[in-house]
Amino acid sequence: MQEHEKNLMLLIVIGAAIGFAKLLVSDEKLTWRLTIGRTILGAATSTIAGAVVLQIPDINPMALVAIASGLGILGSTFIENWLKSQTTKWSIK
Repeated sequence: MQEHEKNLMLLIVIGAAIGFAKLLVSDEKLTWRLTIGRTILGAATSTIAGAVVLQIPDINPMALVAIASGLGILGSTFIENWLKSQTTKWSIK
């Protein structure tokens, strides 16, 4: 496995762990749908940090992990709230 593939896998695992951990500390009822959805959403948003590598190819791996963690935490919350607002708009019509 090449270095960029290892970094991508690391970002996916970090995001998935963040999404799952956020679900565990919430007051929401745990369901399989919610668990899988949050894990996928966290993984997807943290991989956006991979775009930083395009701008700064020799970035320190710890900095990349920090950016991925921040995006995994903030990004998934923003996207989830946006999707919920869009769903209520679609269901009202």
